[in-house]
Amino acid sequence: MKQLLKNREAQLGVVVLSLLILVGLIVPDFLSASNLFSVYNDTSILIILALGQMLVIITRCIDLSIAANVALTGMVLATINNIYPGFPVPLLIVLGAGLGALLGMFNGFLVWKMQIPAIVVTLGTMSIYRGAVFLISKGAWINAHQMSDTFLSIPRFELLGLPLLGWASIIAVGGMYYFTKHRQLGRKIYAAGNSPTAAYYIGVDVGKKQFIAFTISGLMGGIASYLWISRYAVAYVDIANGFELQVIAACVIGGVSIAGGSGTVLGCLLGALFLGVINNALPVIGISPFWQMAISGSVIIIAVIANSRSERRPGRIILRKAVQDAS
Repeated sequence: MKQLLKNREAQLGVVVLSLLILVGLIVPDFLSASNLFSVYNDTSILIILALGQMLVIITRCIDLSIAANVALTGMVLATINNIYPGFPVPLLIVLGAGLGALLGMFNGFLVWKMQIPAIVVTLGTMSIYRGAVFLISKGAWINAHQMSDTFLSIPRFELLGLPLLGWASIIAVGGMYYFTKHRQLGRKIYAAGNSPTAAYYIGVDVGKKQFIAFTISGLMGGIASYLWISRYAVAYVDIANGFELQVIAACVIGGVSIAGGSGTVLGCLLGALFLGVINNALPVIGISPFWQMAISGSVIIIAVIANSRSERRPGRIILRKAVQDAS
């Protein structure tokens, strides 16, 4: 049991469970099955985006443009659905995933081939993508009555009590777990972030793995864009504005090292759920939503400190005996 509690994911799981119980003691209805499903459903988009961001952070990069990716891709999909309401929604989803992947590839190309720091690249593309949203929409909103019923209804269709939006995040978690644990490419991404120099000497192209990580992150953003637009039934210039901070926070809280090379799918999932519970619980127990950002920021700082402390390892003094003998 002690060994289990030393595990980062186990600790975070206990924290999330304790938080649920604490809120449940104040508001018993919060622990009802329907409300817990609702909380998970509300967190599903954050989970999907955090999984993509996790890969980028593992390669010692960061994607500040992920929310802008969601905004641009979502506006494109909403515009197409508005102009051509008969356009098949499954093809729209594929189109969104492809466009999101292309935006991620653009980031990855600049990092890989142009050797520009990821934070600079994605800060720039964040502004570019946001500007493109305005150019496409001309500042106008696309509301629910301008979207087709099929476009809006798919994520809301329930299966075993959970909407397809929630199932999409479950599939994303399962797919990412398989990719990172059982695919050689996934393991090479970890190697590239853990020690770029060592990875180079064993034949791993670090820049290429960063490019792939950005592409996957963009792909997840493209999928999430449809889910976001259809769930909230509105598309406008400031879609998901600032949401990239929530995504990064979910990763950091989940134990994904900002120094690269470490992080798990389970930890990422729990980090997103932690934020999801907080975001849903604070209004229920009467805490002002203005405190949410302060609380989230405090949790991020604590998580970074915890990560940095856990990553410290005492160095091995291999010459102590030789020094003693010489003296």
